[in-house]
Amino acid sequence: MRTAIGSENAIFQARKWSRAPYPLPYSTFGQLYDARMHNPHWAGRPFLSFYDEAAGIHRTYTYEQFALHTDRLLTVLRDQIGVRRSNRIATLLFNHDHTVMVYCAAWILGAVVVPLNIEESDAQKRYILEHSEADYVVCWQEDVEAVRALCGDLPRRPRVVGLPRDPHRLLDLVGPARRSVTLAVEDGQDSDEALIVYTSGTTGAPKGVLLTINNLLTDARAIAEWHGFQPTDGLMCVLPLHHVNGIVVTLVTPLYYGGRIVLNRKFHVTTFWPRIQAEAVHCVSVVPTILEFLLERSPASRPALPERFAGLICGAGPLLKETARTFEDRFRCRIRHGYGLSETTCYSCFLPVELSDEEHRRWLTDYEFPSIGTPLPCNDMAILDEQGQPAPPCTPGEIGIRGQTVCSGYLKRPDANAAAFRGGWFRSGDAGWFINDERGRPYFFITGRLKELIIRGGVNISPLEIDEVLRQHPAVRFAMAIPFDHRFYGEEIAAYIVLHEHRTPPSQEELLRFYRRSLPFAKCPKVIVFGGDVPYTTTGKPKRLALKTRLADRLAAYRNRRFVDDYREGTHEHTYH
Repeated sequence: MRTAIGSENAIFQARKWSRAPYPLPYSTFGQLYDARMHNPHWAGRPFLSFYDEAAGIHRTYTYEQFALHTDRLLTVLRDQIGVRRSNRIATLLFNHDHTVMVYCAAWILGAVVVPLNIEESDAQKRYILEHSEADYVVCWQEDVEAVRALCGDLPRRPRVVGLPRDPHRLLDLVGPARRSVTLAVEDGQDSDEALIVYTSGTTGAPKGVLLTINNLLTDARAIAEWHGFQPTDGLMCVLPLHHVNGIVVTLVTPLYYGGRIVLNRKFHVTTFWPRIQAEAVHCVSVVPTILEFLLERSPASRPALPERFAGLICGAGPLLKETARTFEDRFRCRIRHGYGLSETTCYSCFLPVELSDEEHRRWLTDYEFPSIGTPLPCNDMAILDEQGQPAPPCTPGEIGIRGQTVCSGYLKRPDANAAAFRGGWFRSGDAGWFINDERGRPYFFITGRLKELIIRGGVNISPLEIDEVLRQHPAVRFAMAIPFDHRFYGEEIAAYIVLHEHRTPPSQEELLRFYRRSLPFAKCPKVIVFGGDVPYTTTGKPKRLALKTRLADRLAAYRNRRFVDDYREGTHEHTYH
């Protein structure tokens, strides 16, 4: 590891715990890849089906065909580009079959993937590229010059690698694959870094979460075993592959148990249910926002579903009881509710799948919030009191997690590591409580966030990043991003604005147009609230939560509003991103 992360002992204590030994049959990604892709028993089985409606693309791969493409890409990265173990490969790619190949090739070589959200601002992308010390940036061939310009002023310039979208051009990059199986299988260990995902926090600057091969494979195994996934079961991906949910649940997990991946370029309401039926999908991972869009725009009657369809894994954002009840009643399929964070790889707990219909509905709808379930076997959970000690049932506190899925810490952030890893636990920053069932199993509930993080559609957004943009308008004296409850996204964003005196006041439309130039639609405020004063703490800090409470009644009028990106051309059907 090229950079110390700090608080190593505290992080080690949070990771070493295990309820019972949870060994893995693979110590490197290359071992798993070879066991699947280069095994004659698996060669002809379907592995990946990719859809891109906008481009009119539908491609399918067997395990053998996917290995042919990935092995050749790996050869290019190793022999022509020079990628080596521990190199960091940033990716500026959207959901695509070649994106999956890049991830696999990088991990076989022992490289570290740093996925970037292509919708982010250039300033945010530059920050991540510099902070992660990326050695390479893989982007689409048509974006190479723009990405080179993006990297031009970085003190440590990564090499930009253009990736073709056409699979025939990908195969033409190199002749027959010459991958060294010995290198892929034997070189490296499961404690090697595999993924650095950047997650927003209340500090403004995103934090790089360090995940190892062991983290990825442990969570993949736990998810597969918890849900009873069998070889050939298909998981559908509608979430972005720069997010741990898309990467872990619908990429690494199917590869681990020998299943199929149904990969979508984006989520579309109109194709969601028909694709599940056409591809005989077994399960799909979503966020609550997607449930809301399906409720609003899907047919009122239950769509045709495959016989083995098990339901929808759902997490990464606040799920409303009303949404859960209405969704299950209309579509007659279960929401497999769970919880986790990037810092714990992905999922840490789920509602048990073996519950009866009555038990399942009770845990989902009989309390103030839907239960997030019980811990996976690979990790432990507790509610921590103010002293960091596990609290008894029905006592509010902070959700703590420890075990094999806990990350290696935050990259170059000893301050954040010291705050998050204490007393042998990873401190989530989320408030909650638990209650035991009649068998003594703890069922956890999340009641809110201890931090001011905004979670919109399952995506963490730093309000401080938005504040900076809000205050750039010359007529604005003070501005602050304020979250408000929203039916479709869980939370949406309003801007509280105090204007300078003696200046022509801008309209709401003028301000929104100004902010849209610098912020992606997801981070742009949807409502402007003008005010004349700012509540401060005794130390001079503006009180965001006080403003949120003050404005709650006014912003409640927008809870069911569908906001459209009026300040960007070409906006048509909503797609989740």
